[in-house]
Amino acid sequence: MGRFFSDIVEQALRDIYYDVTTGRGRESFKRLEQASWAGDGDASCILARCYCGHQYVWSGHEFPEDDDKAVGLMHKAVQQGSAIGVLLALRSGELTPQLRAGMPFSSLKEAFDIVLEKARQGEPFCQYTIGNTYFWWDFLEIDGKGKESFPSQEAFRAYLIENIAKCEDWFWKAFRGGMYHAANNLNRYYSQGDEDLIAPQPEKAKDLWKIGAELGYPVHQYIYAKELQEKGRSAEAFEWHKKAAENGETDSWYYVGLAYEEGKVTGQDYSRAAQCYERGLKDGIGCHNRLGALCFDGKGVPKDEERAVKLLTWAYEQGNKWGLVYLGKAYFYGRGVQKDYVRARQLLGDVTWSNQDASYMLGVMYAQGLGVDQDIRKGVEHLQKAGDLKEARDELAKYKKNLFGKWIRRK
Repeated sequence: MGRFFSDIVEQALRDIYYDVTTGRGRESFKRLEQASWAGDGDASCILARCYCGHQYVWSGHEFPEDDDKAVGLMHKAVQQGSAIGVLLALRSGELTPQLRAGMPFSSLKEAFDIVLEKARQGEPFCQYTIGNTYFWWDFLEIDGKGKESFPSQEAFRAYLIENIAKCEDWFWKAFRGGMYHAANNLNRYYSQGDEDLIAPQPEKAKDLWKIGAELGYPVHQYIYAKELQEKGRSAEAFEWHKKAAENGETDSWYYVGLAYEEGKVTGQDYSRAAQCYERGLKDGIGCHNRLGALCFDGKGVPKDEERAVKLLTWAYEQGNKWGLVYLGKAYFYGRGVQKDYVRARQLLGDVTWSNQDASYMLGVMYAQGLGVDQDIRKGVEHLQKAGDLKEARDELAKYKKNLFGKWIRRK
């Protein structure tokens, strides 16, 4: 038996929260399922959080998200006698009167005291849970107190301030002990304060992500790298993105790949860029776009226009327009996909920024009536926007204005 929970739960907390870089998150998830079925209420509680999505557990674990299962497991945790399950059910609004009446604790205070003792002995998840009871004012219900419990508004206010402020120390303990989530509430506490009771202290929030990055939390390494980028500290940002990516924060592979592709911080290396983008494909729109472009041009990878179209189309279908010109070229020239001027015009017509290639292709289609009713005047306007692009100049030379000022094709 572990020091605070069962061996399975303690191992799961290490793999799922305290050291996500072990790569054993899904393994521990399965063990929690088994322990939950065997009657371990704390296992049911942690498993419930695993089903709640990235706000409650690191997205790098790729756990399934299922609100109904989460609620069912939370109820089960209470029924199985988990003190942390009681506090989390209370926090999430799931501690129904019926569930509360049937829990194997005489009161909320009894469950709270059990968790508090474990927090005092150094258990990070419990420290985080206790911090939340103060941060979200759950202590009022736990103590069974309200405004009417105090002789004056001033006394009630003093009670609130005293208890809310306790969250700070507990969150810091949890944060340094492995609960990176605690930084989110610390950041909110420092940045916003709490109504008119706790004044904001934004200066205390400025180094949170740096501290988290140095503690080895991948998501904070990613956030801190973004902060460094915004400050123009590109070399440092690259190193932190690299650490985050290697630790499992797949969003950072895009920035590492971009650094290799552009060669501003590192030597330009299209092959390494492509490798990075490949590793960030899971949900990465940027990686789909950039790898698609490299495949289309044959930079760093063998030319594969068919795959390029698939990658760029996926990103476009997520609402990102970055690859529109590449997709327009694919359909205009029939590269990696069957030639389709109608589709090419639709895609290129959605380009909202200046691009010589897009203007040239649109110009040709309108001037020649490819995939659209012929409109030489409109075609010429697009060709003129293509500027000094040779293909555009050559195409423009095929048209002139007649005596009536109408654009016509030269004979």
